[in-house]
Amino acid sequence: MIKISILGAGGRMGGAVIRAILDSDNCLLAGALARHGAEAVGRDAGELAGAGHAGVEVSEDLAAVLADADVAIDFTLPQATVFNVTGCEAAGCALVIGTTGHSPEQLDRLRQRDWQVPAVLAPNMSIGINVLYRLASLAAAALPGYDAEIHETHHRHKQDAPSGTALRIGEVVAAARDQDFSAVGRLGRRPGDPARAAGEIGISALRAGEIVGDHSLLLAGPGESIEIRHSAKDRGSFANGALEAAAWLRAQRAGLYDMGDVLGLKSSVQ
Repeated sequence: MIKISILGAGGRMGGAVIRAILDSDNCLLAGALARHGAEAVGRDAGELAGAGHAGVEVSEDLAAVLADADVAIDFTLPQATVFNVTGCEAAGCALVIGTTGHSPEQLDRLRQRDWQVPAVLAPNMSIGINVLYRLASLAAAALPGYDAEIHETHHRHKQDAPSGTALRIGEVVAAARDQDFSAVGRLGRRPGDPARAAGEIGISALRAGEIVGDHSLLLAGPGESIEIRHSAKDRGSFANGALEAAAWLRAQRAGLYDMGDVLGLKSSVQ
Protein backbone atom coordinates (compact mmCIF):
# COMPACT_ATOMS: atom_id res chain seq x y z
CA MET A 1 0.00 0.00 0.00
CA ILE A 2 1.37 3.41 -1.04
CA LYS A 3 0.71 6.16 1.47
CA ILE A 4 0.13 9.42 -0.41
CA SER A 5 -0.37 12.98 0.79
CA ILE A 6 -1.90 15.57 -1.50
CA LEU A 7 -0.60 19.14 -1.44
CA GLY A 8 -3.26 21.51 -2.73
CA ALA A 9 -6.27 19.59 -1.45
CA GLY A 10 -8.65 22.48 -2.01
CA GLY A 11 -8.02 22.82 -5.75
CA ARG A 12 -9.63 21.07 -8.71
CA MET A 13 -6.70 18.75 -9.28
CA GLY A 14 -6.28 18.17 -5.56
CA GLY A 15 -9.86 16.94 -5.39
CA ALA A 16 -9.37 14.71 -8.43
CA VAL A 17 -6.28 13.11 -6.88
CA ILE A 18 -8.08 12.54 -3.57
CA ARG A 19 -10.92 10.79 -5.41
CA ALA A 20 -8.45 8.65 -7.35
CA ILE A 21 -6.61 7.66 -4.16
CA LEU A 22 -9.84 6.71 -2.40
CA ASP A 23 -10.90 4.65 -5.44
CA SER A 24 -7.55 2.84 -5.63
CA ASP A 25 -6.87 -0.61 -4.18
CA ASN A 26 -3.17 0.05 -3.55
CA CYS A 27 -3.12 3.68 -2.39
CA LEU A 28 -3.91 5.19 1.00
CA LEU A 29 -4.61 8.86 1.68
CA ALA A 30 -2.04 9.79 4.33
CA GLY A 31 -2.57 13.54 4.50
CA ALA A 32 -3.99 16.61 2.79
CA LEU A 33 -2.63 20.16 2.74
CA ALA A 34 -4.26 23.48 1.94
CA ARG A 35 -2.76 26.95 2.12
CA HIS A 36 -2.77 28.84 5.41
CA GLY A 37 -6.20 30.27 6.19
CA ALA A 38 -7.97 28.46 3.35
CA GLU A 39 -11.60 27.47 3.78
CA ALA A 40 -10.65 23.81 3.22
CA VAL A 41 -8.50 23.65 6.37
CA GLY A 42 -10.11 21.51 9.06
CA ARG A 43 -12.52 19.76 6.68
CA ASP A 44 -12.50 16.05 5.88
CA ALA A 45 -10.47 15.61 2.67
CA GLY A 46 -12.84 13.05 1.18
CA GLU A 47 -15.92 15.14 1.82
CA LEU A 48 -14.14 18.19 0.40
CA ALA A 49 -13.46 16.23 -2.80
CA GLY A 50 -17.03 14.96 -3.02
CA ALA A 51 -15.98 11.37 -2.32
CA GLY A 52 -17.47 10.80 1.12
CA HIS A 53 -15.85 10.63 4.54
CA ALA A 54 -12.13 9.71 4.39
CA GLY A 55 -11.06 10.25 7.98
CA VAL A 56 -8.25 12.60 6.95
CA GLU A 57 -8.51 16.24 8.00
CA VAL A 58 -7.13 18.92 5.69
CA SER A 59 -4.22 20.65 7.44
CA GLU A 60 -2.08 23.73 6.83
CA ASP A 61 0.95 22.09 8.52
CA LEU A 62 3.22 20.63 5.82
CA ALA A 63 5.42 18.64 8.21
CA ALA A 64 2.36 16.98 9.78
CA VAL A 65 0.87 16.16 6.37
CA LEU A 66 4.12 14.50 5.25
CA ALA A 67 4.88 12.67 8.49
CA ASP A 68 3.35 9.35 7.47
CA ALA A 69 3.55 9.63 3.67
CA ASP A 70 5.64 7.65 1.19
CA VAL A 71 4.93 10.12 -1.62
CA ALA A 72 3.47 13.62 -1.83
CA ILE A 73 1.60 14.81 -4.91
CA ASP A 74 1.86 18.58 -5.41
CA PHE A 75 -0.84 20.52 -7.24
CA THR A 76 -0.39 23.92 -5.61
CA LEU A 77 1.12 27.16 -6.98
CA PRO A 78 4.56 27.76 -8.52
CA GLN A 79 5.69 29.92 -5.62
CA ALA A 80 4.90 27.10 -3.15
CA THR A 81 6.90 24.42 -4.97
CA VAL A 82 10.32 25.15 -3.47
CA PHE A 83 8.85 25.24 0.03
CA ASN A 84 7.12 21.89 -0.61
CA VAL A 85 10.32 20.37 -2.02
CA THR A 86 12.24 21.40 1.08
CA GLY A 87 9.57 19.89 3.31
CA CYS A 88 9.57 16.61 1.39
CA GLU A 89 13.35 16.35 1.60
CA ALA A 90 13.23 16.98 5.36
CA ALA A 91 10.62 14.24 5.71
CA GLY A 92 12.36 11.81 3.32
CA CYS A 93 9.20 11.77 1.21
CA ALA A 94 9.19 11.27 -2.57
CA LEU A 95 7.43 13.98 -4.58
CA VAL A 96 5.30 14.23 -7.72
CA ILE A 97 5.10 17.84 -8.97
CA GLY A 98 2.08 18.46 -11.17
CA THR A 99 1.93 22.20 -10.50
CA THR A 100 2.15 24.29 -13.67
CA GLY A 101 2.97 27.92 -14.42
CA HIS A 102 6.59 27.88 -13.20
CA SER A 103 8.81 30.56 -14.71
CA PRO A 104 11.88 29.45 -16.71
CA GLU A 105 14.02 30.50 -13.74
CA GLN A 106 11.96 28.41 -11.32
CA LEU A 107 12.18 25.39 -13.63
CA ASP A 108 15.93 25.83 -13.97
CA ARG A 109 16.31 25.84 -10.19
CA LEU A 110 14.28 22.64 -9.90
CA ARG A 111 16.20 20.90 -12.68
CA GLN A 112 19.61 21.93 -11.33
CA ARG A 113 18.80 21.13 -7.70
CA ASP A 114 20.82 18.48 -5.84
CA TRP A 115 17.80 16.31 -5.10
CA GLN A 116 17.74 14.38 -1.82
CA VAL A 117 14.56 12.41 -2.67
CA PRO A 118 13.17 10.95 -5.90
CA ALA A 119 10.80 13.35 -7.67
CA VAL A 120 8.81 13.56 -10.90
CA LEU A 121 8.26 16.96 -12.52
CA ALA A 122 5.75 17.08 -15.36
CA PRO A 123 3.59 19.88 -16.79
CA ASN A 124 0.94 17.27 -17.60
CA MET A 125 0.46 13.94 -15.81
CA SER A 126 -1.87 12.48 -18.45
CA ILE A 127 -0.54 9.29 -20.00
CA GLY A 128 -2.08 10.26 -23.34
CA ILE A 129 -0.40 13.67 -23.50
CA ASN A 130 2.97 12.10 -22.76
CA VAL A 131 2.44 9.74 -25.68
CA LEU A 132 1.64 12.88 -27.73
CA TYR A 133 5.07 14.26 -26.79
CA ARG A 134 6.71 11.20 -28.32
CA LEU A 135 4.56 11.36 -31.45
CA ALA A 136 5.33 15.08 -31.77
CA SER A 137 9.04 14.36 -31.53
CA LEU A 138 8.93 11.67 -34.20
CA ALA A 139 6.75 13.74 -36.56
CA ALA A 140 8.80 16.94 -36.15
CA ALA A 141 12.03 15.08 -36.89
CA ALA A 142 10.55 13.39 -39.94
CA LEU A 143 9.07 16.65 -41.30
CA PRO A 144 11.79 19.22 -40.58
CA GLY A 145 10.64 21.80 -43.12
CA TYR A 146 6.98 21.80 -42.12
CA ASP A 147 5.51 24.74 -40.22
CA ALA A 148 4.74 23.86 -36.59
CA GLU A 149 1.78 25.44 -34.79
CA ILE A 150 0.55 24.47 -31.34
CA HIS A 151 -2.89 25.39 -30.02
CA GLU A 152 -4.31 24.87 -26.54
CA THR A 153 -7.67 25.54 -24.88
CA HIS A 154 -8.42 25.46 -21.15
CA HIS A 155 -11.10 26.54 -18.69
CA ARG A 156 -11.56 30.20 -17.92
CA HIS A 157 -10.01 29.86 -14.44
CA LYS A 158 -6.57 28.71 -15.58
CA GLN A 159 -4.00 31.32 -14.62
CA ASP A 160 -1.00 30.55 -16.85
CA ALA A 161 -1.02 30.95 -20.63
CA PRO A 162 0.17 29.31 -22.71
CA SER A 163 -0.08 26.11 -20.72
CA GLY A 164 2.99 24.27 -19.52
CA THR A 165 1.91 21.38 -21.73
CA ALA A 166 1.85 23.57 -24.85
CA LEU A 167 5.28 24.92 -24.02
CA ARG A 168 6.55 21.39 -23.51
CA ILE A 169 5.23 20.36 -26.94
CA GLY A 170 7.12 23.32 -28.37
CA GLU A 171 10.30 22.25 -26.60
CA VAL A 172 9.91 18.70 -27.90
CA VAL A 173 9.43 19.90 -31.49
CA ALA A 174 12.43 22.22 -31.21
CA ALA A 175 14.64 19.49 -29.72
CA ALA A 176 13.69 17.09 -32.51
CA ARG A 177 14.88 19.72 -35.01
CA ASP A 178 18.02 20.76 -33.10
CA GLN A 179 16.53 24.17 -32.41
CA ASP A 180 16.56 26.38 -29.32
CA PHE A 181 12.91 26.82 -28.41
CA SER A 182 13.58 30.13 -26.66
CA ALA A 183 14.83 31.47 -30.01
CA VAL A 184 12.13 30.04 -32.33
CA GLY A 185 9.02 29.96 -30.13
CA ARG A 186 6.37 32.57 -30.92
CA LEU A 187 3.73 32.97 -28.23
CA GLY A 188 0.61 34.42 -29.82
CA ARG A 189 0.07 36.72 -32.79
CA ARG A 190 -1.26 40.27 -32.94
CA PRO A 191 -2.23 42.72 -35.68
CA GLY A 192 0.88 44.22 -37.22
CA ASP A 193 3.15 41.30 -36.36
CA PRO A 194 5.53 40.23 -39.14
CA ALA A 195 4.79 37.23 -41.32
CA ARG A 196 5.64 33.78 -40.04
CA ALA A 197 9.40 33.16 -40.03
CA ALA A 198 10.99 29.96 -41.31
CA GLY A 199 11.55 27.50 -38.48
CA GLU A 200 9.19 29.31 -36.15
CA ILE A 201 7.12 27.31 -33.63
CA GLY A 202 3.86 29.14 -32.94
CA ILE A 203 1.74 28.70 -29.82
CA SER A 204 -1.74 30.10 -29.29
CA ALA A 205 -3.96 29.84 -26.19
CA LEU A 206 -7.69 30.15 -25.56
CA ARG A 207 -9.54 30.34 -22.22
CA ALA A 208 -13.27 29.62 -22.03
CA GLY A 209 -15.92 27.87 -20.00
CA GLU A 210 -15.01 24.70 -18.12
CA ILE A 211 -12.87 23.00 -20.79
CA VAL A 212 -10.46 20.67 -18.99
CA GLY A 213 -7.73 20.78 -21.60
CA ASP A 214 -7.25 20.43 -25.38
CA HIS A 215 -3.84 20.46 -27.08
CA SER A 216 -2.96 20.07 -30.75
CA LEU A 217 0.14 20.19 -32.91
CA LEU A 218 -0.24 21.10 -36.59
CA LEU A 219 2.62 20.37 -38.99
CA ALA A 220 1.85 21.93 -42.39
CA GLY A 221 3.94 21.54 -45.52
CA PRO A 222 3.61 21.67 -49.31
CA GLY A 223 0.22 20.25 -50.25
CA GLU A 224 -0.46 18.46 -46.95
CA SER A 225 -0.65 18.76 -43.20
CA ILE A 226 -0.73 16.45 -40.21
CA GLU A 227 -2.38 17.17 -36.86
CA ILE A 228 -1.82 15.41 -33.54
CA ARG A 229 -4.40 16.19 -30.88
CA HIS A 230 -5.18 15.28 -27.29
CA SER A 231 -8.42 16.13 -25.50
CA ALA A 232 -8.87 15.65 -21.75
CA LYS A 233 -12.50 14.95 -20.87
CA ASP A 234 -12.04 15.11 -17.10
CA ARG A 235 -9.27 15.52 -14.54
CA GLY A 236 -9.26 11.82 -13.71
CA SER A 237 -6.71 11.16 -16.46
CA PHE A 238 -4.25 13.55 -14.79
CA ALA A 239 -4.93 12.10 -11.34
CA ASN A 240 -4.40 8.52 -12.54
CA GLY A 241 -1.12 9.52 -14.17
CA ALA A 242 0.00 11.16 -10.92
CA LEU A 243 -0.75 7.93 -9.01
CA GLU A 244 1.22 5.93 -11.57
CA ALA A 245 4.15 8.31 -11.10
CA ALA A 246 3.86 7.98 -7.31
CA ALA A 247 3.97 4.18 -7.51
CA TRP A 248 6.96 4.27 -9.88
CA LEU A 249 8.92 6.64 -7.63
CA ARG A 250 9.02 4.21 -4.72
CA ALA A 251 11.68 2.13 -6.49
CA GLN A 252 13.82 5.06 -7.68
CA ARG A 253 16.94 6.72 -6.35
CA ALA A 254 17.02 10.39 -5.39
CA GLY A 255 16.89 12.62 -8.46
CA LEU A 256 14.52 14.44 -10.79
CA TYR A 257 12.54 12.47 -13.38
CA ASP A 258 9.66 13.14 -15.78
CA MET A 259 6.69 11.20 -17.12
CA GLY A 260 8.78 9.94 -20.02
CA ASP A 261 10.85 8.06 -17.44
CA VAL A 262 7.73 6.79 -15.66
CA LEU A 263 6.15 5.48 -18.88
CA GLY A 264 9.32 4.23 -20.55
CA LEU A 265 9.01 6.65 -23.46
CA LYS A 266 12.59 7.88 -23.54
CA SER A 267 13.52 5.86 -26.62
CA SER A 268 12.17 8.67 -28.82
CA VAL A 269 14.35 11.48 -30.13
CA GLN A 270 12.96 14.08 -27.69
